[in-house]
Amino acid sequence: MSPTHASGSGISRRTLLKATTATAGAIATAAAVGELAAPAEAATGFVKGVDVSWAPQMEARGYSWKNASGQTQDLLTILKGYGITAVRLRTFVNPSGDPANGHCSINEVAAYAKRVKAAGMSIMLDYMFGDTWNSVGVQNPPAAWKNMSYSRMVTAMSAYVNQTMTVMKNNDVLPTWVQIGNEINSGICRPVGSVSNPAQMTGLLNAAYTQVKAVSPSTTVCIHLAQPQKYDVMTTFFSRYAANGGKWDMSVFSSYGSADLAPGIVANMQKISAAYGKPFLQSEFGGRVDRASSTQAALVAYIKALKANGGQGIFYWEPECMSPFTGYNMGAWDSSTKRPTAIMNGFTQA
Repeated sequence: MSPTHASGSGISRRTLLKATTATAGAIATAAAVGELAAPAEAATGFVKGVDVSWAPQMEARGYSWKNASGQTQDLLTILKGYGITAVRLRTFVNPSGDPANGHCSINEVAAYAKRVKAAGMSIMLDYMFGDTWNSVGVQNPPAAWKNMSYSRMVTAMSAYVNQTMTVMKNNDVLPTWVQIGNEINSGICRPVGSVSNPAQMTGLLNAAYTQVKAVSPSTTVCIHLAQPQKYDVMTTFFSRYAANGGKWDMSVFSSYGSADLAPGIVANMQKISAAYGKPFLQSEFGGRVDRASSTQAALVAYIKALKANGGQGIFYWEPECMSPFTGYNMGAWDSSTKRPTAIMNGFTQA
C-alpha cells in the first residue's frame, strides 16, 4: 500500500503497480547463491485472505457492512461466507491518530486479532517498520530511529520486534505469518538499511527474523516485495540478501495486474521463490471497485495461476474500504449500498 493512495492523492497505486510484461533476466544470479528447488506444498490448503487493517477505525467512525442480501453483519462473518480463512493486519511503530494513515499500534492490532482468531481465521502480521506507510516507493524509519547509527538501529529493531511479538503472544494471537517489512524492494529504514547497503539491510532484517522466532518459533517469517513483473529488481534484492546471510521462510509479493497478465506475473513469483527453495504467496491484490467485473476476473486469474504454480494463497488489500472514509478506489464494497460487489465472488469461483 502506498501513502499517496491512502489519502486519495498523488500517483495512484494502480499506476505504480500496473503490470507490464516480465523484464528479461535469467535466474543465474539467484541460483549462484541459492539452490534451485520446487516450492514447498501448502500445509493446510490454499489460503484466501484479506487485509482489513482499516476496519477498526471504520467501525469507530460508525461504518458497518452489509452482506450480499442487504443485512448488516459483522465484517468477519461476511468475509467467512466468501471462504476467507486469513486476515493480514499492519502495524506502525509510533503512529498518529489519523484514521486512515495512522493507528495500527500493536495494542490495537492485538485487540482486533482477538476477533479474527475468535472467527476461526489465521493472522498475518505486517511490520511496516515506520510510523506510517512504507511501500515500494518509500521506506522511512520511525522518527525515533531516524538519527541512529546502524548498531543502535539493530538494537532498536530487536527490542521493537521482541516487544510487539510478546504483546501478540500475551494476547494469545500469535500470527501464522509475519512480514518483516512491507514492499521492501529498496530495503528498510533507509538509508541505513538500503538495498544498496545489503550487509546493513540484512543485519536489520535478520535481527527482526531472530526476534520473531524467539517469541514464536513456528511463525513463518516472510520477505515481501512488490512488482514481481520486474524480475531484475526481484533478483537484485534476493541475491544481495542471500549473499549476506539473509534469513526468511517464505517469499510474498504484491501484484495488482489485470487478468491477462496474471499467469506471467505469478510465474515470476514462482521462479524467484524456487531459486531459493522457498514457498510463496501473494500478500496483496486489488483492483478498481468501479470496474468490478474486470477486477473479479483478475482475482480469479491470480488464484488459478497461483494454484497452478504452487502458490500458497492470496490476500485482497482492504476490500472493506468505503468512501468517504478514504479515497482509495480499489476496495470491494459498494459505498452507496454497503454491500459487497461482484469482486468478492471471485474468491468462490476459483
